[in-house]
This record gives sequence, C-alpha cells and structure tokens, in this order.
Amino acid sequence: MQYRNLGSQGLRVSALGLGTMGMSMAYGASNNDESTATIRRAREVGVDFFDTAELYGAGTGSNEILLGEAVKGFRDEVVLATKFGFDLTAEPIGSALNSRPENIRKVAENSLRHLRSDHIDLFYQHISDPSIPVEEVAGVVGELITEGKVKYFGLSNVGPQYIRRAHAVTPVSALQYEYSLFEREVEAKILPVLRELGIGLVPYSPLGRGFLTGQVKPAGEYPADDMRRWDERWQGENYTYNLRATEQLRTLADTKGITTAQLALAWLLAQGEDVAPIPGTRSTKRLEENADAVDVQLSAADLARITEILPHGSAGSRYPAAALPSFTTD
Repeated sequence: MQYRNLGSQGLRVSALGLGTMGMSMAYGASNNDESTATIRRAREVGVDFFDTAELYGAGTGSNEILLGEAVKGFRDEVVLATKFGFDLTAEPIGSALNSRPENIRKVAENSLRHLRSDHIDLFYQHISDPSIPVEEVAGVVGELITEGKVKYFGLSNVGPQYIRRAHAVTPVSALQYEYSLFEREVEAKILPVLRELGIGLVPYSPLGRGFLTGQVKPAGEYPADDMRRWDERWQGENYTYNLRATEQLRTLADTKGITTAQLALAWLLAQGEDVAPIPGTRSTKRLEENADAVDVQLSAADLARITEILPHGSAGSRYPAAALPSFTTD
C-alpha cells in the first residue's frame, strides 16, 4: 500500500481508503459479518483510512457502531473519518440539516461512543447548512480539536468560497466530494482552490456507484432500496451511453491485464498525490482488487485514451436536480 498526505496539518492516510456507507444503506441488503470481515481484511492489506457518518444506517449510528466494533483491535493504527450536519429527528431521515454548534458537539459525543474511541481523526461537515455561517461551524470544530476530541477538520459537498471561509477560521485538511471518471465537476473550480490552500481531496463514489466495476444492470433490475434504481446514470439513453463507455474502458483494461475498476481507480490516483479515494465495498474479494490498483501505472497514452472515451464524464446527473444546489454551495 502507498500512503499520502492530506492537507498541511499532518494527516497521513493510505492512498486508497474504504467507504463503509454501503454496509448499512443505499445498496440493498447487507450482512454485518461480511462487512466486518471486509474492514478487517482492508487493514491487513494496508488500508488505514475508513469513512463513515452519523447519517449512514438511517440515523441510528449503526454504521459507526459496525466500524467501531470491527477496528477495536487496531483502533490506534487507523484513521477514522465521520460526519455531522443533519437533523436526525426529521422524517424522512436526511431531509433536514443541522450544523448548529450544540448539534455538532452532540454528534461528536455520539460518534466517539459509537466508534469506541476517545477521538475522531477526521470530522467532516457532511453538507452545508444555509442557516449557520460556516465560520461558526469551523469555530466549533476548532474547539473540538483544541479539546482533543477531533484531530482534523474536513468539509464535504461544498464549493470554493465556502472552503475559503472555513479554512480561514480552522484549517481544513480534506474535502470529500464525488469524483470519478464519471463525475468531473470538481476539476474546474474546486480542485485548484484545494491546491492553492493545501487541502487534500477524498473522492467518494470513485467507481461511479459501481458502474465502473463493469458489474452493472439496468435501473429497474435493482431492489427498491438500492439508490441505483433512481440514479439518472442508469436510465434510458444515459445508461446506453455509459455502458458503451465502460465497455471501451474494459477493452483498455484488458490490454493491461487489470480490471475496469482498477483502471478507474488508477486514473484517480494519477490525478495527484493529494487525492485519496474511498471506494466502498462489502466484499473482501472486491476490496483486494481495489487495493491492487495502487500498483497500476498508467502511461500518457493510457490517460489520453481514457480522456477520449470519457472526455467530460458520464451521461446523467449524480443527484436529482432538486438536490444538487445543496451540494454545490459556493
């Protein structure tokens, strides 16, 4: 495994982390024993960066609890990232925001308990709350850092000016944002600001929510509780375009003796030493496949061919139009 530095505050993580959201929600039924085995296998192959959130698991804390239980034998050897920012008393879960200072502190205490830890390594604001100035949010997290309950401050799903304002109060170590061959929004306006300020990028959904694994089927064939059932990238002509692109990527991957997923992850890793993707999986086999991507070397010709196949990302939006403004706060 390779390791990378995120931000200028000393946060060092494995080049590939593990996102655990799908172990508790969004991708159909899961199995805690299988998920626990995958987390522990991740550590064995050198992954030390694990991502969760208060929201994952219908707001019950179940995903944090799962992760805390799985890493209890090696807690001090890994980096645990979690997130705050929702009002979990609202119905449906995730429909209301809450980044008030008192709620941030409440979430921090809950997460510490769930994770069986005396500190949170990386504490992200999950999504911006228009009713709370980011300066207040950054100030509270800064206090938690001073108190030793949090080590590093992160942001998620926000834009350049929001990042600048937060960073001016409490240094931001990492921004989590969707980034993959399918989703390139971050490149034009956000990534330059991160590099100017010395902030790392943690891409979530780096495999296009599974589309870039090559194991894909039309939206209607997924269970009702699987988010791919309504994702625009799985619909109609979008699906046809994206499937054709993925088939071309697979052809390129075959010439290198790797999988499509490994090609997609290697492309992300090649975007800079300040990029540390967090592919999610419940499978130890898939985890091992992903981890091997750190050893894949892409030539200039490979990168040019990838750009030719997907010059601007996928067809179809990553979220419904009504939700996107919340994820692109300036």
